[in-house]
Amino acid sequence: MNLRNNVRLIGHLGQNPDVKELNGGKKMAKFSLATSESYRDDKGDRISETQWHNLIAWGKTAEIASKFLSKGREVAIEGKLSSRSYTDKEGNKRYTTEVVVNEILLIGKKD
Repeated sequence: MNLRNNVRLIGHLGQNPDVKELNGGKKMAKFSLATSESYRDDKGDRISETQWHNLIAWGKTAEIASKFLSKGREVAIEGKLSSRSYTDKEGNKRYTTEVVVNEILLIGKKD
């Protein structure tokens, strides 16, 4: 197991996976995952915070995502962080960080 770049998240899907078939037949799925945590502040009030994560899956993992994942479904994923840059339509350079998923575990109830 490589511990240098390893991400594990449990959360709920924010949308159905957007699956595309690329040249050569390789599949890619993009989707988002919300993770939430709560704590009590100094006054004792409960505070909830949600983080959104961009996920991308390739090949067989993308096929599994397209068949079994849907908006709101609770899942656990394992993958690695990947940062990249691209140029948007206006010519501006943008940066993004995604989790490249290599394992998906369905946790929540089936829809």
